[in-house]
Amino acid sequence: MNPSPNLFLIGPMGAGKSSIGRRLAEHFDMPCIDLDAAVEERTGASVATIFEIEGEAGFRRRESDLLAELSRQNGIVLATGGGAVLVPENRVPLRERGFVVWLQTSVEQQLQRLVRDRQRPLLDVPDRRERLEQLARVRDPVYRELADLAVGSTDESCQHAAARIASLLERHWQRAPTTRATA
Repeated sequence: MNPSPNLFLIGPMGAGKSSIGRRLAEHFDMPCIDLDAAVEERTGASVATIFEIEGEAGFRRRESDLLAELSRQNGIVLATGGGAVLVPENRVPLRERGFVVWLQTSVEQQLQRLVRDRQRPLLDVPDRRERLEQLARVRDPVYRELADLAVGSTDESCQHAAARIASLLERHWQRAPTTRATA
């Protein structure tokens, strides 16, 4: 969406949404909100604990409620969770309230980046590669549909990736002036 005061990052786990989001927020002098961290802060429980107690459906409800609330803000960088796009109702605020950047990454890169990560409930499976491939088959078409800009991943550092993406955004994103948030 152009012009837009908000920048929304979507993509699979391990794509760098949180890390790159913080650097983009700094570059554009905007606050950065990590949706998963915001859910944890709001509930006082980790994503893994929410999954354990309420299942994925319970987590997605909480994530959707918070996404609807946070997306009403103006002048933010929002790093979504990888599965936030799965709920059709979440796609509306993403489309209508921000410029959406899809951080693409390969399953191979995800495996490398997440090798030591034991905090992600969807990766608590015997075959991580199979799970990541399955998730990509379902989610990539939705990411593609929502994206105003798709950015491929390389083996560069997070700092260099953020600088490259900021440069792309300078050319493709028409940043609208911020206004008061709506209720």
